[in-house]
Amino acid sequence: MIPIRDENPTERFPVVTVALLAVNIIIYAAQFLLGPESRLVVFSLGAVPYEITHGVSVYRPLYVPTSLTLITSMFIHGGFLHLAGNMLYLWIFGNNVEDRMGRWRFMAFYLVCGLAAVFAHIIISPDSRMPMVGASGAISGILGAYLILFPRAKVLTVIPIFFMVRVVHLPAVFLIGFWILLQVINGIVSLKAQGGVAWFAHIGGFIAGLALVKLFARRKSKYWLES
Repeated sequence: MIPIRDENPTERFPVVTVALLAVNIIIYAAQFLLGPESRLVVFSLGAVPYEITHGVSVYRPLYVPTSLTLITSMFIHGGFLHLAGNMLYLWIFGNNVEDRMGRWRFMAFYLVCGLAAVFAHIIISPDSRMPMVGASGAISGILGAYLILFPRAKVLTVIPIFFMVRVVHLPAVFLIGFWILLQVINGIVSLKAQGGVAWFAHIGGFIAGLALVKLFARRKSKYWLES
């Protein structure tokens, strides 16, 4: 299922959401222009569990403090589809969560959920030497917050069915519920067969979003009351 947009208007322009979109796109564009050398960026700015748990540098062509990679890894992507998928979810769901929290609280919430996602991945794979990159963990936190704040909001969604494609309006609780179910299933499978996706980062970010949303979402909104 691919969400296209939600029918959930905001009261204010989503400055932080747009800024996050811009920063991620600009950084990826810079990676793309580097060509094969972009590998240096991924290994330098990605979060490598082994480095964090053992306090050593496995492979860091550009010196960046290991602790800083917990943040920088959220703004690096491994490919165009990786970036596009994350930015689509950020735009659809981030603007409403920002509107409900306010700009500064939303920015803090985004980073905290991103950190929770990184640590969830490290707990599951403490000896991994592969860099973890992407905004997925932080955006998973946004999905958790959206699920709590706007469970009945309608989301226009593309559903491929074999050779057919249907476009339907789904309640956010169904779409996001199906999404997290897939993350859990894939996460369990990945425990036996390591793959290229940090599924438990998604799960960790999502749980952080569920747990922290009420702490950050303090501003009342008529749209939240009606959702």
